Amino acid sequence: MLKPTLGVMTLYLNANHHMEERVYYRKLIAQGKKLGLQVIVFTPQDVDYRNERVHAHLYDLTEQTWSRKWVGFPHIIYDRCRYQPNERFRQFQKFRAIYGNRLVFLNRPIGNKWAVHQLLYRNSSIRPYLPVTRVYRSSSDITEFVKHRSLVYMKPINGTGGRGILRIEKQRSGMYLIQGRDRSRKIISPRLATDKQIGMKLAGWDLKDRYLIQQGIQSKMSDGRVHDFRLLIQKNGNGQWEVTGCAGRVGPKRSITSNLHGGGEAVPLLTLLRQKFSPDTVTQIIKEITTMSHAVAEFLERNYGKLCELGLDIAVDPNGHPWLLELNPKPAREVFARIGELDTYAKAVSRPLEYALWVYNGGKRQPDSSANKSTEIDWAQESTGNGTSSGS
Repeated sequence: MLKPTLGVMTLYLNANHHMEERVYYRKLIAQGKKLGLQVIVFTPQDVDYRNERVHAHLYDLTEQTWSRKWVGFPHIIYDRCRYQPNERFRQFQKFRAIYGNRLVFLNRPIGNKWAVHQLLYRNSSIRPYLPVTRVYRSSSDITEFVKHRSLVYMKPINGTGGRGILRIEKQRSGMYLIQGRDRSRKIISPRLATDKQIGMKLAGWDLKDRYLIQQGIQSKMSDGRVHDFRLLIQKNGNGQWEVTGCAGRVGPKRSITSNLHGGGEAVPLLTLLRQKFSPDTVTQIIKEITTMSHAVAEFLERNYGKLCELGLDIAVDPNGHPWLLELNPKPAREVFARIGELDTYAKAVSRPLEYALWVYNGGKRQPDSSANKSTEIDWAQESTGNGTSSGS
């Protein structure tokens, strides 16, 4: 009997056909073999529309080499295509437009940051976790916004990884310090401006209708570095949402973001929380972000269609209140490996495959699935101790 095939659909990053997540794909292929699921990798550029086949990337676990082979369309597709402002992304959109309702996908595209914010704002149980957010239309928008807030972030409506993000913070002098990274993640030179000068200082950034203005959440550590938390919620082998893990991220000095790609450091969740909050408050924060993540995942799925995983970037203010900064429907999971929570990392890799098998089998419970054997709080308790035990 032939194995079911999962096709991981990604995008080339350049003309040399470089793929960003090869290490992750190799782990998917290895775990797929253990589960009886063949995993291949392809991009929209590899599709032969006439014959409905793909020029797939295959990985030989024994030889540890990649090869190419023409194969028919996979039974299920796991979409890992992150936004790119180029023709490669438009080819992805073409493929989804043609086959979105004809092939089985684990996940559906969701809107950009502004569309998602507007949608989530409609949900009264999620709304208290959303920072005030506006679209940048003109310089008067940012001038008005900073009058009422001492900390503001500006971020592209599309894009990930901390690219092009700006931080605007009011100083004791009444001036505003503008810091950030350009679209290549390079740190830009800090600059000071009055509230009325901010728009002029940012004139070359092409912000109109392409950027959001967002209420900033104070999250600096004692050494001045910013931090936040990455929570990963995934479908398990029984088709149910379950929090896989949550880890802290601390930005490098002088950085306004904590993204790992921008030089950030991964830190166990409880290590960060216990530095600032009492044990009772830590327990309450964990329960609250767990409940919030389920509400977000279920609400987005009701509105966009089936999803298999979400990464939530969360800040916790000095009062212990969580804030949802951003959503990522194509999340990375290396943060768990970096803090030594290898069991959680393995779970984060395996769950999309377990969910794919659940979908392939018509939504039937997997007899050997470990899903739902733990309570909702267990994922956090795994992070106790020195961060080198289970959990990532």
